[in-house]
Amino acid sequence: MSWRKKPLVVVTRRLPDSVETRMRELFDARLNLTDEKMSQEALIEAVRTADVLVPTINDRIDAEVIAAAGENFKLIANFGNGVDNIDVEAATARRITVTNTPRVLTEDTADMTMGLILAVARRLVEGAQVIPEGNNAWPGWSPTWMLGRRIWGKRLGIIGMGRIGQAVARRAKAFGLQVHYHNRHHLDAAIEAELEATYWDSLDQMLARMDIISVNCPHTPATYHLLSARRLKLLKREAVIVNTARGEVIDETTLAKMLDAGEIAGAGLDVFEHEPAVNPRLVKLARSGRVVLLPHMGSATIEGRTDMGEKVIVNIRAFMDNHSPPDRVLPSMI
Repeated sequence: MSWRKKPLVVVTRRLPDSVETRMRELFDARLNLTDEKMSQEALIEAVRTADVLVPTINDRIDAEVIAAAGENFKLIANFGNGVDNIDVEAATARRITVTNTPRVLTEDTADMTMGLILAVARRLVEGAQVIPEGNNAWPGWSPTWMLGRRIWGKRLGIIGMGRIGQAVARRAKAFGLQVHYHNRHHLDAAIEAELEATYWDSLDQMLARMDIISVNCPHTPATYHLLSARRLKLLKREAVIVNTARGEVIDETTLAKMLDAGEIAGAGLDVFEHEPAVNPRLVKLARSGRVVLLPHMGSATIEGRTDMGEKVIVNIRAFMDNHSPPDRVLPSMI
């Protein structure tokens, strides 16, 4: 495709200033200055008139939106690693290219995963709230007050041993955790040896033996409610679950009920099944210190978001220059 003028690029949310500035320099960029989530009607209007759409994980680019695409609309450059917000098959059928931003959020998400593991096990959020409540809330040090659980020597079961899962494993190993994992494929022997990781082909068997579960797999039709009600009931009462991947991987209603009943020791969640809505039961548990809830902060670093934006720009420019974008997503990859 030959571009005689700057392509019209619609960006659905605010991006870091440096990214937006570069987009204005390179493209006819229509920015979202209010940062308000675009409606489906607005998304439909965008694909009717634009050449390129830059959505985020909160924008649902479904078959209806794609069907409304104008003849000049050729690229969906997703600002995010996951593409579960986009009907990639429908886009491919319309010869619309889809790209994402992989390999830039690995370390940030792994950091957040370890942070949540520590926060839940050692009751960090609960403890941080005590002193601001006033002197009467803290009687002083006591041998039996605010007791958490040691993570050294515990078994960590990682669900999804891709880049992020492996980064979590490296951190976990440094904290003295025993690393176990379930994955679609066995890791290369050298990587497995480096991580001192134990592979389980049966997720059920792994879940029943772990002290901590970390969800690090993508959301696909195959992983929807991978941690179903049946599987959640396999966990030990002392087990902790941390999820920094996608909320849809866990049956959130059952998880909330089990946490409330004390059938699972705790949870640290950065993502939610019906995001941005959060199960009221989980909110109540968080207020009582039973769980730690974060507002999807796993990738929220200045460096990470800037790197994501730069990848979006590279993908758009490659497409404009008649090259295959480096981060193209195909239905077979999902």
